[in-house]
Amino acid sequence: MANDTELTFEDLALKFSKPLLRYLTRMTRNSADADDLLQETLIRMVSELPKLRSSEAVKGWAYKIATNAAIDFLRKKKKTQFEDFDDDFTDSDSDGEDGFIVDEMNDCIRAVIDRLPPDYRAAIILSDLQGQSVAETAQIMDISIGAAKVRIHRARKRLKESLNKKCDFYRSADSNLRCKEKSDR
Repeated sequence: MANDTELTFEDLALKFSKPLLRYLTRMTRNSADADDLLQETLIRMVSELPKLRSSEAVKGWAYKIATNAAIDFLRKKKKTQFEDFDDDFTDSDSDGEDGFIVDEMNDCIRAVIDRLPPDYRAAIILSDLQGQSVAETAQIMDISIGAAKVRIHRARKRLKESLNKKCDFYRSADSNLRCKEKSDR
């Protein structure tokens, strides 16, 4: 990408398709919806390319467009539960009972994240799962840094509260964190 006027659909697709697809899959929990949103995101990026002032801002700009597309989609669909998908949050060295427990905990956490409002879901996915800084999260979500900090904090607080309501946490004999789903008595 030599300069902004030379950016093409192919350049954008090549550079951003994989990371944006992973992000959109985390947002929607559905690979087909994520594929559709990726195409919509790339089309929006190309159509708004002339407005881009700096090639250094492309990454934040790309995530901002993807975030807005995902939030619009989720609001329209009013989804709270999503299909399982093939994104893997588990430690690849986990196997046997430990692997099963890690998978179970990850499924539980993902289910709770899915129930967060779209804005909170985006904030926690960007910051905690995608590794974006607070400033990058703020830029992507088109909010102030202070608002991003608040949104991330509130999302984490809701996640923690929901997990505490749903699970009993304990340490195993080998000091690994484990959880057991609370019974509905």
